[in-house]
Amino acid sequence: MGEERICEGGKIMSRGATFLTRELSAYPTGGYRVWLLSIAILANFIASYESQIAPVLPLLLNDLNMDLQAYGILSAVSILAAALSSLVFGPLADKYGRVQFLVPSLFLTTICVFAMSFVETISQLFILRVVLSFVDGVAFGMTAGLVRDFSPRMGRALAYSFWTFGPVGSNFFASAMAGWTLPVFGSWQSQFYIAGTIALISSIVILFAIRDLSPSLRAQIVHTLDHLPDVKEKSASVEPKAERESKMMQILRVPHLWLSSIGISFYLLIYFTMAAFGPKLLVDAFGFEAHQAAGIAKYFWMLNLGVLLLVGWISDRLQMRKLISLIGALGFGIYMIYFVSLFGTQVSEFTMIVSVSMLGTLMAITYAPWNALFSENAEDVNASLQSTAWGVHGAIIRVVPVIMNLVLPSIVTDYGWQSWVAIASLVGVVVYVPLLFMTKGRWFSKKPNEAVVQ
Repeated sequence: MGEERICEGGKIMSRGATFLTRELSAYPTGGYRVWLLSIAILANFIASYESQIAPVLPLLLNDLNMDLQAYGILSAVSILAAALSSLVFGPLADKYGRVQFLVPSLFLTTICVFAMSFVETISQLFILRVVLSFVDGVAFGMTAGLVRDFSPRMGRALAYSFWTFGPVGSNFFASAMAGWTLPVFGSWQSQFYIAGTIALISSIVILFAIRDLSPSLRAQIVHTLDHLPDVKEKSASVEPKAERESKMMQILRVPHLWLSSIGISFYLLIYFTMAAFGPKLLVDAFGFEAHQAAGIAKYFWMLNLGVLLLVGWISDRLQMRKLISLIGALGFGIYMIYFVSLFGTQVSEFTMIVSVSMLGTLMAITYAPWNALFSENAEDVNASLQSTAWGVHGAIIRVVPVIMNLVLPSIVTDYGWQSWVAIASLVGVVVYVPLLFMTKGRWFSKKPNEAVVQ
């Protein structure tokens, strides 16, 4: 294995991994670290984007003669597949490395997305959705671990905000792409041709660019970039600690970790609703055309993305993860009183764009600092178990949408979309806020004043 050498000014002379080994023996610095972080974010984006179906859902369900209840069951099963893969592959990634599981899964995704354009029956849709969701679950823990590996704590909220470009950015991109191209091509199949092409090109780039940290480097905690030379010097002598219990049990025996995950998962019920049914909600409840609904939905994701980055940066500057997240959650709860009141009224396209934009904004204020908070809480338990912790979170955050997909159709059919949105909003805030208080960390600024590397 090669060694990475840094000359004066931080310029990289060689990179501590070959194409076959993919393992860095020295912590990456400068532009190379940012490049590797970008590749991890791209991988998460591709895995999430290729499973997007919401923008074409009204057209697809009509063609297959499939009702909302049947699709809810299909979605629930596919999401369970993602939850299972997160639990299984998270510990494997911490043991054997992230890259060797991530890269093959992305190419499998490409094949499945192209196959989606040939779907003619409900059973075909079911098989492909399950496989795509399974791959998305694999990528979740892998890429989350890579983002932690390449981002010191003082910049982690912003790094995870970029990582959220996967699930959030893919929703925006898919909605925008459908809004632009559906009027041109006129068929839902066109969206899977486009998605498959993007997946293939991106997977090839990721194949050649992605790298992993060595186990000894993953076992260290880095607070800032100022002392990266210390990380390199210590990496040769630091070996992962011998573990008497399984990686999964080390995470599960810490209640505040998985309780925090449960809290944010219920808080994101409206996010899951927008991701799975956003355009359909707008079509059914407000009478917009399919392409209009896709175009409106993209503003939810666009504002959500922009605010995620801004609030992530603020969270890193102030180091007040919990307080910022609490402000976002309370603001969201208050705003939803207004949003629910819009149902049953005539709402213009512009008003709806502003309304969903505010919805995305408030959810981002809560979510941006939470990602960094969860990663830091997991790191304090065992720095080597990031993919395992995120795998547990990946399973929990998918179980909640399973419940949603089983409950939502009945509530919408019997009582309408307004009732579902009101229930989901209330449950999200009531569950999340108390569990936020259980997480570790100060409410106000906490600047690291100890050794930067642990």
